[in-house]
Amino acid sequence: MRGSGTTRWGGDFMIEVLRIDNLALVESVELEFGPGLNVLTGETGAGKSIILSALALLTGGRASSETLRSGADEGAVEALFRMDGHEDVATALAERGLAEATEEVEGEAPELIVRRTLHAGGRSRARIGGQLVPVATLVDLFGGQLEISSQHGSQALRHAEVHAVALDAYADKTSLRELVAKQVARVQALDREIADLRAAEEERARRLDFLQYQRQELEGEDLDAESIAGLESEHRRLTHAERLAEEIATVCRALDGGDAGDGDSAESALGIASRALASATRMDPSLEALVTQLEGVESELRDVAVRATDYLSELEIDPARLADVETRIGRLEALRRKYGRSVDDMLAHRDEVERELTTLEGADDRIRVLEKERAKAVDAANEASDKLSKARKRSGKKLAKSVEGELGDLAMADARFVVDLEVVDVANGPEGLQTGAGGRERPQFLFSANPGEAPRPIQKVASGGELSRLFLAIKNALRRADRNMVIVFDEVDAGIGGATAERVGRVLAELSSEHQVLCITHLPQIAAFADRHFVVRKEAKRGRTRTQVAEVRDDERIDELARMAGGETVTDVTREHARALLQR
Repeated sequence: MRGSGTTRWGGDFMIEVLRIDNLALVESVELEFGPGLNVLTGETGAGKSIILSALALLTGGRASSETLRSGADEGAVEALFRMDGHEDVATALAERGLAEATEEVEGEAPELIVRRTLHAGGRSRARIGGQLVPVATLVDLFGGQLEISSQHGSQALRHAEVHAVALDAYADKTSLRELVAKQVARVQALDREIADLRAAEEERARRLDFLQYQRQELEGEDLDAESIAGLESEHRRLTHAERLAEEIATVCRALDGGDAGDGDSAESALGIASRALASATRMDPSLEALVTQLEGVESELRDVAVRATDYLSELEIDPARLADVETRIGRLEALRRKYGRSVDDMLAHRDEVERELTTLEGADDRIRVLEKERAKAVDAANEASDKLSKARKRSGKKLAKSVEGELGDLAMADARFVVDLEVVDVANGPEGLQTGAGGRERPQFLFSANPGEAPRPIQKVASGGELSRLFLAIKNALRRADRNMVIVFDEVDAGIGGATAERVGRVLAELSSEHQVLCITHLPQIAAFADRHFVVRKEAKRGRTRTQVAEVRDDERIDELARMAGGETVTDVTREHARALLQR
């Protein structure tokens, strides 16, 4: 039996606790909602609409200092959400650096605390998990998770872009729509890259000429550290060739006396020393070691003399070769000034030139590759959008039939509901694409409440109770396709009663099997279906009026249903009627 406080609902996103402080007539109230259907009842003017306003603030609704309780400097709305595996919200939190905002207790579902404060000066602040965030973040995170249907409240289905999302979810083709959007975006990105490459073709040609000149300059020289060092050494030798010849000739004369056999040469002096030492050794054999050492000196001296003589004979004074070497060194110095002082710097610049040349010279190849990728993306987008279009046509008819059936149950048997598939104009879009990012058509829900009137967009023709009941009918038809959310209804009972009200209650109960539903109602036939029932009352205390909200159960709930059915005076008859409603 509904109304027993139990439900088969296994949803993973719901409001567990809602706290309101210093808003309008509310001084401080705290509501503990449950899964399934939660109803709020009370007399007109008791403050039920404050609950709606508070929920709207949690979704980023506009805040006004006039909403504050008289005399209060600050008001607040705070909600504790349960998110058991709700990946949409978890992913959105992580993307905004709020992954740590949820609190997890072992064995229990993750919880998220959201708080919105209003100040007398007009300022408004939002916090998620204690972290200060822009109010717009509430819109992004909860705008599609907490929907409010009322005559004056926000209503997602008033926005045509939501219709495509709802239809594709009903058709179980959300992933196909996302694929279309992904491939269309890919085509657009490729078009931009190709256009950039083609637009830069003239500049690329100039850059190619410049880089090819640099490469020719750098490759025209042997940029090898050892070769350059040898060249610089040769340059020094050629520059000082005459002086070198004079100095080495002096060395040769000093060592061996030259061709004249100069008696003052080192070789002559060593000969005298050697003969004297040999004579002394015959008298004292201990001098033998000196004889050996002196012989080594003589050998090394002769070697130095020979090598100096060879160097002198090979030394050339060659002005022509000197000019060539200086020319090459001049070119190297010019390269150093342009490309780096060290050989490593010049080699690094040469490598960078080669890389850029490879990139620029391969631009045409890159364009051809991109064009092939683009063709594949166009084919993928067109193929996916074709499948999506067929699914939309089939599901649009089924959804329309289902919603009309729901509307009949809600005492709107003459109402018509149509899923219109307006063809998207792609003539000015990317070449070859036969679809937009949202598909080949723009789904839109059309509605007519009265016979003989052509269905028109629901945002233009539905209002008040009609809109709430239409929203209920659509949501119930989509209840298994929609991701789990919190849905709030007000005005859903406007202009109805009796058997129609009971049917509305049953539809709400069906919807709450997949979503948490909050409903403000004046009709006992609807309230009787609730899993949790809250009564909103207004009381005066110490000269101030304030709104109180309390959950009612058992006899208190029977009394409230009896009051709703029979007025202020609760009798045994109205209580029995209330019991009968609960039993049904």
